Amino acid sequence: MPFLQNPLLGASLLVRTAADPVSIARDVIAVVHQIDPQQPVAHVQTLKQVRDDSLASPRLTAILLSLFAVLALVITAAGISGIVALAVSQRTHEIGIRMVLGATPADVLRMVLRQGMAPVLIGLGLGVAGALALTRLMSSLLFDVEPADPLTFVASLLAAAVIAAVACLWPARRATSIQPIVALRAE
Repeated sequence: MPFLQNPLLGASLLVRTAADPVSIARDVIAVVHQIDPQQPVAHVQTLKQVRDDSLASPRLTAILLSLFAVLALVITAAGISGIVALAVSQRTHEIGIRMVLGATPADVLRMVLRQGMAPVLIGLGLGVAGALALTRLMSSLLFDVEPADPLTFVASLLAAAVIAAVACLWPARRATSIQPIVALRAE
């Protein structure tokens, strides 16, 4: 398209080189001025700089989404730990009775972990279903990853489950240290 028909597009010159692109920029400008001394040459960039500029916005979006996801994971872990701790404190008497009747600390630990992880596993299942339904919306933010990549889903699911299990483990371990006599007297 002739430049005079659409001057807003500007003109670009691409140069392939085996040498460092920055080192030959002055030589390219000199060659252009030898051909036409009135020709302005501005905004010299390497292809890497052009690519980095074009990816800056999606990269920032992905970084922000990642930071918010980590923050949400931390808040979720704190919430799970708090809810399980509340349940343990409300059931101190029951746990004491179980221990008097012969429950071992391992039995109490398993019970608290099982009851704490049941809603987490249901939530993870619903989350995976929702994520699979919404993958099309996020596909423009993904690079080198398919929207429904099984490895990414499994890794995310495992990470969330492990973090939730650790969040349940702290109050569950505290439940195993309950002295049965103290728990029975507290009622």
